[in-house]
Amino acid sequence: MLKRATPAANPQEVWERLLRDEPMFILDVRNRDEFETWRVEGPHPVPTLNVPYFDLLDLEDEDEDITEAVVRGVQAQIKDQLPGDRPILAVCAEGHTSDYVAEGLHRLGFDAMNMEGGMEGWGNFYYSRPVDRNERYSLFQVVRPARGCVSHVLVSDGRAAIFDPLRHIEEYHRLVTDLGATIERVLDTHLHADHLSGGPELSERDHVPYHLHPYDAIHPMDMLPARIPYRPLESQQTFTLGRADIKVLHYPGHTLGMVAFLIDGHFLLNGDSLFLESIARPDLGGKADAWTPLLYASLKRMEELPDETVVLPAHFSELSAGDENGVYRASLGELKQHNPGLRKLAEGEAAFRDYVLSSLPEFPEAYVEIKRANAGLASPDARKAQELELGKNICAVGK
Repeated sequence: MLKRATPAANPQEVWERLLRDEPMFILDVRNRDEFETWRVEGPHPVPTLNVPYFDLLDLEDEDEDITEAVVRGVQAQIKDQLPGDRPILAVCAEGHTSDYVAEGLHRLGFDAMNMEGGMEGWGNFYYSRPVDRNERYSLFQVVRPARGCVSHVLVSDGRAAIFDPLRHIEEYHRLVTDLGATIERVLDTHLHADHLSGGPELSERDHVPYHLHPYDAIHPMDMLPARIPYRPLESQQTFTLGRADIKVLHYPGHTLGMVAFLIDGHFLLNGDSLFLESIARPDLGGKADAWTPLLYASLKRMEELPDETVVLPAHFSELSAGDENGVYRASLGELKQHNPGLRKLAEGEAAFRDYVLSSLPEFPEAYVEIKRANAGLASPDARKAQELELGKNICAVGK
């Protein structure tokens, strides 16, 4: 007997529903530790229930119909906790076991659908949005919502520059091709710790230069030089892309080689120095005491830019920080008023230091290996890359 097809939603469809704040309920059937690491979330709160699949399954014998076992488990354990007035999204690791759950819910009369690809598909989902389009250039934001990672694409006169690209480089090829452009250069604001950079691979495949500050071409803990080809960035260096100007500004603190790219004097692609809700953590090189004063000085210099400067970070902590289109940006003037890390600058270096060092989150062990990979000192395969990037980024100071 063929298994009945269950309604499904791909990550793009789920994201659009979440962005529009459409009614939804999520039933996540992964193990509790996996659920606590990360889950499907949107800009608005979504009611979610986590019940591990094998706890839910009421299986009487190995030859029994799996869906019937799900039906009995739901009836016995959670039926009263499920809504009848909104769609239920069933989620598992790869979209297989949740398919049975969604079908079981359907048999019980619920409006249910399966998340295609599960959390693996959600974690690898990207979307792009325009930040600005004018007669001289277009600037796009490419977002990976599950990870809280943001990259940018600048296009002018058919030429494209990619900033902080993530490892799924086909996303950038697709966007650039749709815009009728050709990639001319690839630039990283720093040697990333939370995700694998797509910069070196894009550089190799498209035969274009990859740019990185030389201070970040050394692994901060291993003290080994990078084994990737790169062109060194210099403070105050400028590039021209078509009719757009790109200026390099050096802001050490999160890393020694952290830079920002100022586009036409207005858009600041500032990597991980300053976020919309927080500021950078200075401990991912294992030198929090030494790097915190650098971060203080860098943010003080960044504050001197015009208040109208639009800050475009490389990460975010909360999906709700985006605007109604899912773009993550704020003026520097707004951040001076509301960002707790910037506000702490006014109290002096000692108070700033105490604030930062008392607000550091747990240090993820995977970040050391990710930096090795980004420096060309390690070569994780696809499965290992997926493991290294589990969960949200933790690049900001916080709770």
